[in-house]
Amino acid sequence: MMLGADRKRLTWVLAGLVTLVVVAVIGVVMARTGSDDRRTPTAATGGPSESPSPSPSPSPSPPPGADITGPLNLLLVGVDTRVSVPGWEPHADAVLVLHVPAGLSQAYLFSLPRDLVVDIPAYKPAGYPGGRTKLTHAMSYGSRVPGRPKRPDAAQGYELLRRTVSDYTGLRIDAGAVLTFGGFDELVDSLGGVDIRVDQRVVSRHRQPDGKHRKPGPGVGGYVGPQMVYEPGERHLNGWQALDYARQRYLPGGDYARQRHHQQLIRALIGKILDQDLARQPERVEQVVAALDDALLYVGGRRIVDFAYALGSLSPQAVTLVGLPGASVGRGNAYRGEELTAVGRRFLTQLRAGKADAFLADNPKLKVKS
Repeated sequence: MMLGADRKRLTWVLAGLVTLVVVAVIGVVMARTGSDDRRTPTAATGGPSESPSPSPSPSPSPPPGADITGPLNLLLVGVDTRVSVPGWEPHADAVLVLHVPAGLSQAYLFSLPRDLVVDIPAYKPAGYPGGRTKLTHAMSYGSRVPGRPKRPDAAQGYELLRRTVSDYTGLRIDAGAVLTFGGFDELVDSLGGVDIRVDQRVVSRHRQPDGKHRKPGPGVGGYVGPQMVYEPGERHLNGWQALDYARQRYLPGGDYARQRHHQQLIRALIGKILDQDLARQPERVEQVVAALDDALLYVGGRRIVDFAYALGSLSPQAVTLVGLPGASVGRGNAYRGEELTAVGRRFLTQLRAGKADAFLADNPKLKVKS
């Protein structure tokens, strides 16, 4: 399906995490139902069956992912692709890491700036020699296939991005989800919209109040016409509104504010899925899954259902949203990208050491309010 220009530069990772949660909820219910259904056979009269020497009951098989105890690190990537440009290489427009400590009872979700200046390692499959540049380029450089111009490979691009993120954070990445074009707004609409606390006034550059696209125009912003405005407060957003709200970064706080809004939407979507008890409504599950269709690329050594079962006990309240502060790199107009502040880098160190809670208690401003 051909999608509009406002699909670009959106964190499709929202739908990736939702996918994991949907499967997790279904898995937990399936496991419980399976346990309830393993009953002793009864005779036609309804009484217990008689057997002089009953055979021992077989041991129940462990559920998928029963051996996964953590810690886990899931890399969630939203890519900027443009269907109107043949051979357009995917750029990692949103890079989020979900860290689940041992025990799998809580999790931390944080974003890395798309313009974070990092060392990207050499990657032979793409013919990339390595270099120091913006994180967003790891996906595009890694997606290149020698001898096959204008036919990028998103899975190959993810692999170079995974290595880059792992090197930078010091975290082993266990699995990932790459979200490209697909049905983010259809997904939100299939859930009946989402409720979110808009934390600052957000003026859309791309949409009118009625949802129509603003017309291209000259000057700052590149668009003309009335603008959709999201005022602070508790708001109910439909699909196109959630899509539009999530992608705005020309506002106070810039891309860091946009990262915060991504995280808030993730938690809102998780809560919506759990509140609706989708696992007990097969027709609703099919509707939600259909909305994702071609949007999701899952990359992992284990099946997604294994991770889903393992994460089935997580609730939205157990996921701590963390905003890592950063600053621009460069002088004057010579902008090179972004770097995390000392506090942001220190969080990663404490996370690896299992001391994130204590560090966040000492640095409460890092916690993102939902």
